[in-house]
Amino acid sequence: MKAVFLDAATLGNDVDLAPVERVTGSLVKYEATPAGQIAERIRGFDTVLVNKVVLTREHFEQCPELKTIAVVATGLNNIDQQAAKDHGIQVLNVTNYGRSTVAQHTMALMLALATRLLDYDRDVRAGRWAESDMFCLMNHPIMELEGRTLGIVGYGDLGQGVAKRAKAFGMNILLGARPGQAAGEVDGHPRIPLDELLPQVDVLSLHCLLTDETRNLIGARELQMMKPDALLINTSRGGLVNETALAEALRTGVIAGAGFDVLTEEPPRNGNPLLAGDIPNLIITPHSAWASREARQRIVEITARNLITVK
Repeated sequence: MKAVFLDAATLGNDVDLAPVERVTGSLVKYEATPAGQIAERIRGFDTVLVNKVVLTREHFEQCPELKTIAVVATGLNNIDQQAAKDHGIQVLNVTNYGRSTVAQHTMALMLALATRLLDYDRDVRAGRWAESDMFCLMNHPIMELEGRTLGIVGYGDLGQGVAKRAKAFGMNILLGARPGQAAGEVDGHPRIPLDELLPQVDVLSLHCLLTDETRNLIGARELQMMKPDALLINTSRGGLVNETALAEALRTGVIAGAGFDVLTEEPPRNGNPLLAGDIPNLIITPHSAWASREARQRIVEITARNLITVK
């Protein structure tokens, strides 16, 4: 197996690639690969590992030796899958590697928003506690999660991990049916249409992939259906939520807060409506929910197991 990894730096410099190196026999590694150098770097290789590098039909036509693409992530939107199929190229991805770290990050965002953690920290650092006429500050409303309802859209491995942790906080769980998905019951949790779900939830957490059906799943109309003290969490994919509509909803108090680990453009070199400085109770992290060392090492190990299956 002649293998090349085009963007190894995306897994960090603290993971051990030895499991993949043992399976492939040899592995050429590039920290990153500009678009203009992809064709020359994959030429002559039968196996290509990528995280976010985009591979197109043109690349496959220029590299007839290519037989396998191993994506060191779950999403496959950077691969022209139809073109890969047309050229007889097997595309492998990694699933079920990040339940613990993504669920932990989701709960961290939820807790920080519910307790107004960052707002109170800023108040203390700004001297407002020192100036208080009593022993504490209570100028930001705090939500107690016990007894509240969490709506989860996308009940795969990550959604299930969040549900398990939320139940430990005493939350009630409802599932939202994505477009085209049947209502019913899953693991004892009701799955109901989104229009029925939104008015009932105190927190909405998104864990579905970005597709044509889920793009702008939550827009101005859906935000208006939510409670004014509700919170919205997105640790899944940018594009599931209309960011302009969300920015306006937060400014005008349509909902109470939001925590996002993803944006439509990453990194947001061209700006983003959610990066404005006047949006209250909004936390944005840099697509880091997946990135514990443990999770990244699991990606390597699962990729190695995937490559063992290659004929």
